[in-house]
Amino acid sequence: MKLTWKVILGIVLLAVLGAGAFAAFRYSKRGIVPVQTGRVVRQDLVSLVTASGEIKPRNYVNIDANAIGRITQILVKEGDHVHKGQLLAKLESIQPQADVSAQKAALSSAEADSAASEAALKATDDNLLTLQASVDHAKADLERTSLEFQRGQELYNAKLIAKQDYDQRKTAYDAQRAAVREAETRLVGARAGKEQAAAQLASAQKRIAQNQAMLARLSDVLEKHYSIAPLDGMVTNLPVREGETAVTGIQNTPGSLIMTIADMSLITAEVKVDENDIVNVKLDQKAAVTIDAIPNRVFKGHVIEIGNTAILRSTGLAASQSTISSQEAKDFKVVIALDDPPEEIRPGLSCTAKVTTATRSNALTAPIQALTVRQKGDLELSGPDDSKGAAKAPGKSSKEEIQGVFVISGEKAVFHKVETGISGATDIEILSGLNEGDQIVTGSFKVIRTLRNQAKVKVENGAAKVEG
Repeated sequence: MKLTWKVILGIVLLAVLGAGAFAAFRYSKRGIVPVQTGRVVRQDLVSLVTASGEIKPRNYVNIDANAIGRITQILVKEGDHVHKGQLLAKLESIQPQADVSAQKAALSSAEADSAASEAALKATDDNLLTLQASVDHAKADLERTSLEFQRGQELYNAKLIAKQDYDQRKTAYDAQRAAVREAETRLVGARAGKEQAAAQLASAQKRIAQNQAMLARLSDVLEKHYSIAPLDGMVTNLPVREGETAVTGIQNTPGSLIMTIADMSLITAEVKVDENDIVNVKLDQKAAVTIDAIPNRVFKGHVIEIGNTAILRSTGLAASQSTISSQEAKDFKVVIALDDPPEEIRPGLSCTAKVTTATRSNALTAPIQALTVRQKGDLELSGPDDSKGAAKAPGKSSKEEIQGVFVISGEKAVFHKVETGISGATDIEILSGLNEGDQIVTGSFKVIRTLRNQAKVKVENGAAKVEG
């Protein structure tokens, strides 16, 4: 019986001693924070801006209806290559065609009237020459009869000729004077006739100009019933069929889209870059584009256009077009030209672009998740014996925020202020504050967010033992 009690007492004593040892062990580990760590290393670093969008041709034209009418003929199909000036489609054009024909007839009539007036003017010019010759001839005869009359007068005064002979010479002289006046009068009349013929010719020519202008107007109306290719390219969209009725656009309402012609010689990826990244994107930067429909292939390109207007992510409209102030996220359009697009590429395909904004060779880097921010006052108030880094005088510390990382020093995590450069996918360039090989706290996220300066830590990621 006594032996049994001794055994029980020994077991109880051992249990008490074990509990005490366990309690002492737990007490010794009180305040130790488990962390994961990484190393500061040197490596080549590439800064990328990733954005998504779609494939688009650099130059494309939507051909809308310029007139109202039934589509009578479509001369191309989707995927066809067309040339500038090629006829693509026709709308019903009976009335405008009749108007053009009537106006052409009116123009021909005006041209015939002009030709007749021009012939009449030429005839008047010939008649003027004839009448001028008649006047000159009559004046010459007048000069001759005047001399004969003067000699007859002298002879009559000298009683050398009879009165009858003198009277004949005088009558001939008076008749010739009348003939000269008659010829001059006919010449004046012919000149007036010439002016009238010239006025008629000018009027006919103005009627020609008027009919030509009207014909140009009606021809333009007729041409609007024909769809003509404005550039060399490919038909990428053909949403209509023969027999459908096309209508023109009115204010705030677009007209019927007949087809889209795209210049496929320059294919681009039009992507939307977040406003926080757009400041790093520059013209001619290299980019790698992946297309969802063409997996396992990467296409090289370069930036050729950067938008200056922010685009609202919710509506897709420019921020300047919004009537209300908005604090929502915004994007900027960036256009990337593909250097060697594949033949099977099509407009509208979804794509993702990675733009290389900067590169560093043999840069000192640290994992991005190791970066954290602390207030200056919290760092100053954390002492070496403050294992959890609790602030001792809240409300009096500076609110200045300092960016840095926690470096493992012995069994503690010491906050180091760092200056950073470019960012890669998982690492960031360290300009100052760390040395190559430093062991820094990289996780967990909750620990990095709450860890205090000089806090005791325990590395639990299987890394090398913390050096003393």
